[in-house]
Amino acid sequence: MKEKLEQIKAKAIREIENSDGLGKLNEVRVAFLGKKGELTAVLKSMKEVLPEERPLVGQLVNETRASIEALIESTKAKMEAAERELKLKEEVIDVTLPAKKIQVGHSHPNTIALEEVERIFIGMGYEVVEGPEVEYDYYNFEALNIPANHPARDEQDSFYINDKIVLRTQTSPVQVRVMEQGKLPIRMIAPGRVFRSDEVDATHSPSFHQIEGLVIDKNITFADLKGTLAEFARQLFGEDTKVKFRPHHFPFTEPSAEVDVSCFKCGGTGCRFCKGSGWIEILGCGMVHPHVLEMSGINPEEYTGFAFGVGLERIALLKYEIDDMRLLYENDLRFLRQF
Repeated sequence: MKEKLEQIKAKAIREIENSDGLGKLNEVRVAFLGKKGELTAVLKSMKEVLPEERPLVGQLVNETRASIEALIESTKAKMEAAERELKLKEEVIDVTLPAKKIQVGHSHPNTIALEEVERIFIGMGYEVVEGPEVEYDYYNFEALNIPANHPARDEQDSFYINDKIVLRTQTSPVQVRVMEQGKLPIRMIAPGRVFRSDEVDATHSPSFHQIEGLVIDKNITFADLKGTLAEFARQLFGEDTKVKFRPHHFPFTEPSAEVDVSCFKCGGTGCRFCKGSGWIEILGCGMVHPHVLEMSGINPEEYTGFAFGVGLERIALLKYEIDDMRLLYENDLRFLRQF
C-alpha cells in the first residue's frame, strides 16, 4: 500500500509540474483528490487492509493528500503571479499620453440671448411668466383688440386647430391671462415659442420665439416706455446705444411705435451691417389700448400701461452677427461650437 501511495504521489507531481495553466491544474486536482480520484480509490479499498494496519495506511494516505494539495496550491500561486505579471505588461498605461477630452455641451445661442434679456428685465423688477402654446382664439386675438374680420386671423397666417383653438401667434395671450387675474400693478415679460404660417428662409420660420413685456400701473406714460427700452438697449448692446421711435400701428396698443437702435458696429455712421442707415430695427411697442384693459377687467380711467415685443431670434442674429436664421435650428456642431 505504501508503495502504491508513493507511485500516486510521484505521478501527481509529474502532472502538476507539466500543467500549462490553471485549468489543467484543476483537472489534476480532480484526477487525484476528487470523489473518483486515485487517492480516494485507495481510501475505498481500506476494507481489504488488515485491521491492525489501517491506522498506518490512513496516516500515509493523509500525508500523501496533504503533500499533493500543498504542491497544487504552490503551483497555482506561481501560475496566478505569472498571469498577473503578464497582464500588467500587456495593460500598461502610458501616463504621458494626452487624456481623452470629455465633450461638454453648452447653451444654445437662443438660450444665451434669452438668459441675458431675462437678467436685464429681472434687474428692473420684472417677473418672467409663461403660458400655453396652444391657445384659445379669444386670448390670442379677441382679447387683444383683433376682431373676427381682422387680417391677422386669416388661416393663411395662423395655424388653427379648430375655429376656437389656435397655435399662438405671439406671447401676448400670457399678458391677457395675467391681467385677468386682477393683481395690480403688473411688471412682466412673457418669453416663449410662437407659430405663424411663414415660409422658411433666412429671416422667417413657422416656429420661432418672442419676448413680450407688459407694465400696468397708475400714471404710466409713454416716457416710462421710452426710458425702459432705452435702458434695455444700453444693457444689451452697449452703453453708447441710442434708441429711435417711429410711429406705427398695432391693434392692441395706442399710440404704437417701432423702435430702432443705433448700429453697435459702426456707432451710427453707417455700415454694411445696418445697410448704411446707422439704425437697426429691433422691436415694436406702445401704450396698452384702453379697450384691451377693459376686456381684461381693468379700469382704463385709473390704470395705464405699456407693452413691447421683440423676437428672440432677432436679438441672437444681431448680437452674434448671424446672417441666416436657419443656422439656429440646423444643429450643425460646427456652428454651435462657436458660442
